Amino acid sequence: MGKSWLLAFILWQIIPTQAAITVGGGVGINIGNAGGGGGGGVWIGGGINGPTTSGPSVSKLSSAYTALQAWKSAISDDPLGILKTWVGSDVCSYKGVFCGVDSSSQQPFVAGIDLNHANLQGILVKELSLLTDISILHLNSNRFSGTVPESFKDMSSLQELDLSNNHFSGLFPVVTLYIPNLVYLDLRFNSFSGTLPEDLFNKRLDAIFLNNNQFEGEIPENLGNSPASVINLANNKFSGNIPASFGFMSSKLKEILLLNNQLTGCIPEGVGVFSEMQVFDVSHNSLMGHLPDTISCLSDIEVLNLAHNKFSGELPDLICSLKSLLNLTVAYNFFSGFSQECSKLFYRNVGFDFSLNCIPGRNMQRPTPECSGIPGGGLNCLRIPSAQPLVCGALLGNLEVNQTSESP
Repeated sequence: MGKSWLLAFILWQIIPTQAAITVGGGVGINIGNAGGGGGGGVWIGGGINGPTTSGPSVSKLSSAYTALQAWKSAISDDPLGILKTWVGSDVCSYKGVFCGVDSSSQQPFVAGIDLNHANLQGILVKELSLLTDISILHLNSNRFSGTVPESFKDMSSLQELDLSNNHFSGLFPVVTLYIPNLVYLDLRFNSFSGTLPEDLFNKRLDAIFLNNNQFEGEIPENLGNSPASVINLANNKFSGNIPASFGFMSSKLKEILLLNNQLTGCIPEGVGVFSEMQVFDVSHNSLMGHLPDTISCLSDIEVLNLAHNKFSGELPDLICSLKSLLNLTVAYNFFSGFSQECSKLFYRNVGFDFSLNCIPGRNMQRPTPECSGIPGGGLNCLRIPSAQPLVCGALLGNLEVNQTSESP
């Protein structure tokens, strides 16, 4: 997930041609000496072959020393002994700290910190903002608590922040939205709570991972402003409708996961604009109504999970005909039937689970009394009628024409 290729490209510009780099979307940095030809700079440090520095470069590394020693003092438990290497002024030799060499000035600087799975216990300190050249901060799977210091807004080069699987708490750390070059934000598996700020979806974040926290309230109406390709809001306590602006998001959206919340209402008709979407999961909510025909426009969809909701009507050919489908799950709803095209999914080796619906003549369906009253019968979902299978480009074009003709 995420934009690991983008981060690898960005880091390549400022750091290495003599190191083999793999940047995983929030899952760590694997660095090995590859040898070979020259270039603008190299990864150094991480507890291996740290350089001796002198002259004008000392100023940047001395600031880094101040920051890292302040942070070390705020870490109360280090079961793997990682911080035993954080001794002396040569920060490029510290385990988990990676330096780059600026190609123009030839000065080293701290460019990345990867302490994933270090099991450290402590807090983040304001002095970390002295690391103004750092591009990546990965702290996945530790025991850090508290929240994100306000000073983080000064980390002007930070592009990827992974705080997932820790013990952070409090309201959404708004300071992360003021980190000017951040494109990857991973706060999942913590104890953040409260509502989401609208500004979250106004920023140029490419990946937003907030799943498995305790966020609540409605998803901000400006969700559609986000240019992200991946958004994961699963396993929280969000309520209300999926914002209508969802259909106005960047068409580059590839994955959106809203499962296991308390969402109600319909799936917005605008879902059809996401022709590049690969994963759409709204399972385990209380969504109702018929499915919009525009789902048929998801030509790249691979995983479509609508299970454990209150959808009704017949599952249409338009959806079962999607050519990229690998898994279609509609279990635990109130669908009354599906067509011949849906039956063909079994022959296409597509995972298809339609259990516990209200489909006559099929096994593993709801008891008849449960199907006598369909939830959301009076719900008015916007429908775009179409006698023929929708041609998505034409559909969107017709919508634009209609909107123009209705304008004064």
